[in-house]
Amino acid sequence: MEAARTSSTSFAADAHLTDPDTASRPSPNENHLLINAYTTHPQSPLLAVTRRIADSGCNLVDTRLSTVGRDVSVTALATGSWDSVAKLEAMLTRLEREEGLKLVWYRTGPKPIQSNLLPYVVEVVAADKPGILFQLADFFDRQSITIESLHCSRYRAMQTGAEMFTAQVTIGIPADMHIAALRDDFLEFCDHLNLDAIMDPMKF
Repeated sequence: MEAARTSSTSFAADAHLTDPDTASRPSPNENHLLINAYTTHPQSPLLAVTRRIADSGCNLVDTRLSTVGRDVSVTALATGSWDSVAKLEAMLTRLEREEGLKLVWYRTGPKPIQSNLLPYVVEVVAADKPGILFQLADFFDRQSITIESLHCSRYRAMQTGAEMFTAQVTIGIPADMHIAALRDDFLEFCDHLNLDAIMDPMKF
C-alpha cells in the first residue's frame, strides 16, 4: 500500500513537471495584463475597466487616463493569479461586446528595475511647426536616453493668438553620462530649433 502511494505521488509530481499548460504558467506575482480602453468624451472607460479589475480579483498596478481630441483613453496594468487574469480577460471580452468600448489587452510582465537611470524632466515650449516632437524624440534616441513618459499638446496663445506647442517629457539618463555636457548639447539643439526648454532632475 505504501509503495503504491509513493508511486502515485511520484507520478503526480512528474505530471506537474511535464504538463505544458502548468509549466507555461508564470508564478502568481508574474501574471500581468496591460489594458487599453477608448471611448468618446464625455464618457470615460475608467469606471468600467477598474470595476472589472476589482471584480476579477486582480490588483491595479498602474493607470493612465488622457483625453486626446474627442476621445478618452485609459491604460491600465493589472496583476494577479493566473486564474484571476484569465477571469479578467473574459470580463473584458464581454465588456467590449456589451458596452461598445474599444479595448485592446495582452499579457505582459513587470517593468524591469533600471537603477542605472537618472530621472530628469524636460519641458519645451515653442511656436508650433511640424516635426518638433519627432526631432525631440530623435535627439534623445541618438543619445541612448529612454523616454519614460510624455505629454504634448497644441494651444493658442491668449495674447497673440499664435499656435503654440508644449511638451513635458520624463527621461531616463544613464548614470555614467556627463549631465552638464548633455544639458549643453540639448540646449544648443533647442536654440537651433528656436525652442524654449529646460532640463531638471525629477523632484519626488
